[in-house]
Amino acid sequence: MTDKLLQPVEFVVLTIAKTAVANEKYFGELDAVVGDGDFGYSLARGFELVVRDWDSFDRTDTATFLRKVAVVVTGRVGGTSGPLWGTAFIRAASVVAGKSEADGATAVAMLRAAIEGIAARGNASLGDKTLLDSLSPATDEIERQLAAGSDGPTTVRAAAAVARSTADETAKLQARRGRQAYTGERSIGSVDPGATAVAVIFEALAETWPATF
Repeated sequence: MTDKLLQPVEFVVLTIAKTAVANEKYFGELDAVVGDGDFGYSLARGFELVVRDWDSFDRTDTATFLRKVAVVVTGRVGGTSGPLWGTAFIRAASVVAGKSEADGATAVAMLRAAIEGIAARGNASLGDKTLLDSLSPATDEIERQLAAGSDGPTTVRAAAAVARSTADETAKLQARRGRQAYTGERSIGSVDPGATAVAVIFEALAETWPATF
């Protein structure tokens, strides 16, 4: 598999996939605190196929590429995570349809569309203790950084810092969606696995983001 000369969207997707696989055990341990512990396993099983089959994906059209990733993830990731992550990629694809690549404003629009899709599919809102509680604030920060004229590495580092702080803040929340919600107040005191996964992914992006983007 080659990861050279990637476009930004491709770089993001490949980083998500590699991070999900590398953190299978950690994400599973987080989920096991008040969940069933399968989050890390499920996510890794889907994204390992993205890594394995990377060179076979047609990436000449960004929207088609994202739809293909959505199909792979939805078909392989179990539980509620597959449909949620698949929906995120599908919604993002709808924004970039007809474009060869995404600029900063388009990237924000893709993230907003993904957030809206996740919220609709999971019937979730901010404060429900889901990945939205990290992804949405991080997206807000990206938009702020772009408006301020920050470069790519600075923007991604700032988003990663926000993603981490807001993911940690989910420990104060009671879960309202997913299997954690069944535990009621017992879900207070532990971070949300999905929000933490978002933070870990952003941190991986911040560590490796090319200055050329």
